[in-house]
Amino acid sequence: MEKETTIQLRDLTTGYKSKGKKLAIGTELNASLHEGEMTCLLGPNGAGKSTLLRTMAAFQPALGGDVLVQNRSLKNYRQKELAKTISVVLTHNDEVKNMTVDEVLAIGRSPYTGFWGRLRERDRKMIDKCLAWVGIEDLRGRKMQTLSDGERQKVMIAKAIAQETPIIMLDEPTAFLDYPSKVAMLLLLHRLAKSLKKTIFLSTHDLEHALQVSDQIWLLDNAHGLCTGSPEDLCAEGRIAQYFQREDMSFNPETSTFSIVHQVAREVLMEGAPDSLQYKLCARALLRNAIRPIRSMDEAQMDSTRNDVVVRVLGDGSYRLVDKGQEVVRVERIEHLIGIVGSTIVKNHIQAVRDAAQMTAYE
Repeated sequence: MEKETTIQLRDLTTGYKSKGKKLAIGTELNASLHEGEMTCLLGPNGAGKSTLLRTMAAFQPALGGDVLVQNRSLKNYRQKELAKTISVVLTHNDEVKNMTVDEVLAIGRSPYTGFWGRLRERDRKMIDKCLAWVGIEDLRGRKMQTLSDGERQKVMIAKAIAQETPIIMLDEPTAFLDYPSKVAMLLLLHRLAKSLKKTIFLSTHDLEHALQVSDQIWLLDNAHGLCTGSPEDLCAEGRIAQYFQREDMSFNPETSTFSIVHQVAREVLMEGAPDSLQYKLCARALLRNAIRPIRSMDEAQMDSTRNDVVVRVLGDGSYRLVDKGQEVVRVERIEHLIGIVGSTIVKNHIQAVRDAAQMTAYE
């Protein structure tokens, strides 16, 4: 069954007017948002993500085209109507001071409280729910200026939820949150989209998190424009790699994760069970130190690779270095192994690392 479209971009051009001239950031953008879905807007800095979000939220006018909200042009909405249709969370909320957390959430109920702004029982219950959903019940009596950046961000997200709109837009909502809070917040927003049939639209730099929790992805950059689809389809089509992959990083479409591509100065033979955690972590530590682990001399890509130096990971909690058939050292921590491996492979290992990265000693 086809989901209801809540927002449509029709040949939308975003940007700014300055001294009578138009500065276009995104041109002729076409895409749709749907009820019950969380969509993440991804792209590099300067791609125009915040500008697009602000245009869709009616915070700034479009330079061309149109935004349709529930089959009606955004231009035709009155402010009070918009307040009951779209709630917005921006990255900067330092201007909210001398108010308690409860009072901030009460502002979210203002479209429903009438001229005098008096909270009814239903309003109070909604505020209580939102505090609990976001996990900030213990902050309710605190003044906003006494909160950390992450706590203030959670309050503003709770306020947007309390506004009880069918559409919620958020600009970098996880920017100030610690890792567990980032994950919890994205999962909460996804659950809200599903359980309450809301349209959740957010810009973020948390690329790998977005690929795991989003129903739809919007990719935006200056070179490729706007591309939309499910995370899985965009991975399969190579779109994610096209927008984000660089020489020093690679994308794995199966796991939807990026990894750093390290410069390699030397290679070393490594024995053990390749699927074991010890082996994988040791291999990662060697690569970080410009040493590529290989399983046989057939894999060697460098003429300088020696066949008489071997790192052994036997699965007993220890790491062993063998040089010319003799065990040189046995350690229980990877960090103790790394320096010894480097100096054993070649005396001028540091210079080899510099050569690989095309660096001088003074850089």
